[in-house]
Amino acid sequence: MAVGSVTAGGDHRDQGVFAGTPPTAPASHILGTGVYPDGTVRVSSSMSWGDDGQSIAFVSGYSILGDGLYHASYSAGGGVIEGGIKRIGGGWGTFVALDEGLYYDKVLRYNTYGLRNDGTLFRWTIDSKGAWGNKVSAPGFAAVKAMTLISSTKTYDTFLANTRGGALYTIHIPTTAPMKPVVKQVRSKTWQGFETLIAQHCGQYGSVLLGIDRDTHTAYMYALGHASGPTTVIQSFGKVPGTFTDPVYFHWTDGNPTWKPPFGE
Repeated sequence: MAVGSVTAGGDHRDQGVFAGTPPTAPASHILGTGVYPDGTVRVSSSMSWGDDGQSIAFVSGYSILGDGLYHASYSAGGGVIEGGIKRIGGGWGTFVALDEGLYYDKVLRYNTYGLRNDGTLFRWTIDSKGAWGNKVSAPGFAAVKAMTLISSTKTYDTFLANTRGGALYTIHIPTTAPMKPVVKQVRSKTWQGFETLIAQHCGQYGSVLLGIDRDTHTAYMYALGHASGPTTVIQSFGKVPGTFTDPVYFHWTDGNPTWKPPFGE
């Protein structure tokens, strides 16, 4: 699993975590140095990371800094070589989660999702020029503590979310408007400890899942079968070695042409 984070100094970190009993986590490395001003990033979406097949990485994705939404786009090779961050707009001070769902079938479907602190979940469509439009929303998600994408298809995106009460749910969101999410309970308790969830496609229909407890700076890894409500198979691999102390964590997604969307539900 490709775990990303923003350090207190505004760097982008790459941390590999590998499934096993117990999981393993080799030494991390800094991919982009000084991407953001120190201590400013509150929330990050997943970040796309491609490469030139040799030594240059190309990074792209959205983050919330204070009240503003920013887009990071840069090339790196042991530090930022070219590019940086660009402010997209304001009014993001009340948003607590940000992620995106992409699916390519001759035409790219690119949606971004934001969860506001009053429990309203928003979706935007991003066009080929990077413009945000077609905003739709749905209320009812105030109990959500963390969420992560587990599936993107031509017709829907699905997130896995935990609640402050400890439950684990899937949020299935058709791409049609108006936005009408379908929520299914996966587990009823014990998941309240994680402030961050990160999922990555594994096998044909499943996912590997990382839960990060920001209070104890620890992380735990799981295998998640194809999501199907309470019958979903979840296998615990146990505690990941090391500490997770960076302020913000996210998922590195594959920015190369061979990328395939997740299909965990």
